[in-house]
Amino acid sequence: MNSRERFACAMRHETPDRPPIDLGSTTLTAMSLGCQSALRAYLGFTGEPVLTNSGVDERILEWAGCDFRGVGRIVSLPSVHPAQPAPDVQVDCWGVWRKQVGQYHDIIRSPLKGATRQDLADFPWPEPRLDEQLLAGWQQQASALHEEGRYVVLAEHPVFGILELGCWMCGYDDFLFRLAADHDFVKDFFQRVFDLQMAIIEPYYTALGPYIDLTTSGDDFGMQLAPLLSPRMFEELVAPYFAERIARTKQLAHCYFWHHTCGSVYALLDQLIACGVDILNPVQTSAARMEPAALKARFGDRLVFWGAVDVQQFLPQATPEQVREHVLELATVLGERGGYVIAPAHNMQDDVPPANIVAWVEAIRGLSNATS
Repeated sequence: MNSRERFACAMRHETPDRPPIDLGSTTLTAMSLGCQSALRAYLGFTGEPVLTNSGVDERILEWAGCDFRGVGRIVSLPSVHPAQPAPDVQVDCWGVWRKQVGQYHDIIRSPLKGATRQDLADFPWPEPRLDEQLLAGWQQQASALHEEGRYVVLAEHPVFGILELGCWMCGYDDFLFRLAADHDFVKDFFQRVFDLQMAIIEPYYTALGPYIDLTTSGDDFGMQLAPLLSPRMFEELVAPYFAERIARTKQLAHCYFWHHTCGSVYALLDQLIACGVDILNPVQTSAARMEPAALKARFGDRLVFWGAVDVQQFLPQATPEQVREHVLELATVLGERGGYVIAPAHNMQDDVPPANIVAWVEAIRGLSNATS
């Protein structure tokens, strides 16, 4: 099977020659610079990296047999906020301050912490306007990939999710309290972000829709032990906006909708499916109630799973042989009757040994050889 046939088969919940592989085609399934450097050295790659849309070396994607290539990204909207007050501090278009800590930028100031509804009205929100030249370049890239026909073409989502923006702009403690006790504020906030989302996806998916097979989306609804909010709260406060955005995206792009939410979201999956989610990522199996067999048994006929190779505990600590055994088990359990794309359950960091990445890729690619 080629990549497009393999993915189509998996999405129909039929068994392909092997699960499709995603090793770095999206910014949410990629790898750190240190991880890439170690893997390139292990594989004997020399010279400068050939960076793809996700920031991963094209040579790594080609070696892995990655069935996907991505276009687009989350956009930085026109805004009064962007600044760099210190060498290691950045302010984004939403007014959120972040300081570089290790490999990530951690939030150090939230512009709407303690805000009132009047503060929401007075706040200088970003402008819902895309750079036309940037969008034209992505459209050209997507068109070329589509015409080439080698890969499944995916679009990175252009906007953040409403819940994560609430937690970032107000602070997690502040916004989670409001979810429980101040629904008027929450709905006002969500509506403002939703209006921006809808204004951005209109030109974005109009331009890319004819050439893509799926689009990503991101908004974390889970923590390690449970969802961040109850199913009833999700139904009332999040689902109406989420479902409408998905519906409009599919009208514009006629593609599958892939949603990324870390953590334990078992209790929300029926609602995510009802909202229109076709593919769940990253399938964080180290979180509560996210065991692969239970997920497949309950949701496997309605949902495709993308990820599940744990980067939090397993990949950094396992031996290559343990990795081979584990990924083959995932392919058997989550890949029964299709419905599975094997990928890291979030970005791989510097602590993942390159031998373990090679072990899981070679094990899955071997399945294709065994069936040919």
